[in-house]
Amino acid sequence: MTRYRLLLQQVRTLGRYTSDEEAERVLHAVLAVLGSQLTGEERCDLAAALPERARTVFASQIPLPRPVAAPAFVEAVARALNTSLAAARWDASSVLAALTELAGDHLTDRLLADLPRGYALLFGRADLTIAA
Repeated sequence: MTRYRLLLQQVRTLGRYTSDEEAERVLHAVLAVLGSQLTGEERCDLAAALPERARTVFASQIPLPRPVAAPAFVEAVARALNTSLAAARWDASSVLAALTELAGDHLTDRLLADLPRGYALLFGRADLTIAA
């Protein structure tokens, strides 16, 4: 099985999608929105970790000067998939959790450090803050 099929199956399983087509539509939409959020080494390292078909979708997006807050990310996914915010949050989490397993903890930590606070939950991580 190719790396892309493995990623697609993981998204399908995590998101409980009924078909590969649905999982692929979600995967591509979330990767496209994520591609507009990341810059620098983290963007390059994630692109390198992705299977070629997924990398093409991710890398085809021009990054914004600054990543948007997590709620705006979910809104962008909702627009891309023409779905509700709750469904978009589920879709984003399904893909980002699969990417966490693909990219590993170290790269995921770096991605989260590069993104605004609030993304950790979308990646399936606790969103912890240090008490002042």
